[in-house]
Amino acid sequence: MNAAQQLVVGIDVGTQGTKAVAVDLVQAKVLARGSAKYDLIAGLPTGAAEQHPGAWVDAVQDCLKQISAQGIDLGQVQAVGVSGQQHGLVLLDEDGAVVRPAKLWCDTSTTQQAEELSERFGASVPVGFTASKVLWVQQHEPEAWARTTTMMLPHDYINFKFTSTRTMETGDASGTGFFDVKQRAFDAQRVAKIGGDLERRLPPLVEAPQWAGQVSTAGAAWSGLSEGTPVAAGGGDNMMSAIGAGAAAPGVVVISLGTSATAFAHSNCPVIDSEGLIAPFCGSSGGWLPLLCTMNATGVVEEVRSTLQRDHAELTQLASKVEPGCGGMIWLPFHMGERVPDLPEASGTITGIRKGWLAPGRLYRAAIEAVSANLCWGIDRFRTLGVPIHEVRLVGGGSTNPLWNQILADMLHATVIPMQEPESGALGAAIQAAWSLGGNASPEALAEVAGPLTPCGDPVVPSDNVAAYRDFLAQYHRALAKHYGVSG
Repeated sequence: MNAAQQLVVGIDVGTQGTKAVAVDLVQAKVLARGSAKYDLIAGLPTGAAEQHPGAWVDAVQDCLKQISAQGIDLGQVQAVGVSGQQHGLVLLDEDGAVVRPAKLWCDTSTTQQAEELSERFGASVPVGFTASKVLWVQQHEPEAWARTTTMMLPHDYINFKFTSTRTMETGDASGTGFFDVKQRAFDAQRVAKIGGDLERRLPPLVEAPQWAGQVSTAGAAWSGLSEGTPVAAGGGDNMMSAIGAGAAAPGVVVISLGTSATAFAHSNCPVIDSEGLIAPFCGSSGGWLPLLCTMNATGVVEEVRSTLQRDHAELTQLASKVEPGCGGMIWLPFHMGERVPDLPEASGTITGIRKGWLAPGRLYRAAIEAVSANLCWGIDRFRTLGVPIHEVRLVGGGSTNPLWNQILADMLHATVIPMQEPESGALGAAIQAAWSLGGNASPEALAEVAGPLTPCGDPVVPSDNVAAYRDFLAQYHRALAKHYGVSG
């Protein structure tokens, strides 16, 4: 390592693959990257979604080798942080061996268990949360549960492989379904109601800037990192993306435009939604991270592109010539049902179509406006709950579309800033590790670290179309009420 360098590594262990970045804190620059893909286990019953945790470890190792091949001396890395897909269930035995494959956030085979726990708790438990998976294993694989001494979440398992220490990070733990968000501790009553002596199987909680541990002899052997390298607490991918997009202070909302979409914001106090539309997660940088997730985002827009057999650039150009609001053509984009608003069984609806309006540009713009309007509907819920919104930052594939950015700026009547770093989760993990190195737990210290490392694109300010979109959103809300009985 050059004497002028200070290296940290951030890793994001996702559902489809793992990404890693090596960051020089002196230059405030990503120096090297690695990526590796893997698949779900094939041939499982309908609804089941599982992966071998060993595939994650192999992918992390591959990413670190790629970073090393780009001239980074892994032995000189001063700290490492890990981001990971949320809600997954990893079970370890007494020796630290994986008891069975991990059940993932997208596993819906545990729907019955989610309903059963909702009755026990007297509150809704999302099927994606970890709690339903714990009960499923207890009921369907009691021998596996009996062998289990520790349950973990995916990123915590990678921390364990690095450190040989069993921990669970607070922010990620808040997505289990048995966590007290206000107290930032496990909910003893819910844990008891799940049963199976779950309490004995829960690892100690850690919270950044605490360390999860240090790279052990075994961790150094497979990773190439030096023994004793500090490993940050890490967190779930949304928590790390918030850090990686610079949303570690109130007023900044991050929208992630992927196949589905998430929106989240830092809060200095718990944000509890009585209707359950906004998830009350803890953050991984102190504070809390209220979050909404819509099922339909770039997947709807991509379906239009695929059907029309045009590329996005051409369709964006055509769509830019169509008037804002598409003349009153309203698309309710619930192709996969929806979470926000809560319409799991809904299908999509298009109203207000006139002759000649099924043209490519109008269809494409209508799809973007539909997804954006639904996101705005959810973000208005943030405002209702007292979450301030001064600036919106965009990550994910949809954020590369300039027309989409402008539409969001106009609908939200707020400045929209696309982020330049594509791997916000991995970057956030690196930033958290750097923050932990500094030894200062204050939000100001985190902001000082994050600022130079979260490059922003050019701000997109609201245009003259704000009034037109105000009218459009009113039409959208009326359509929601008419077709689905949803008030907005």
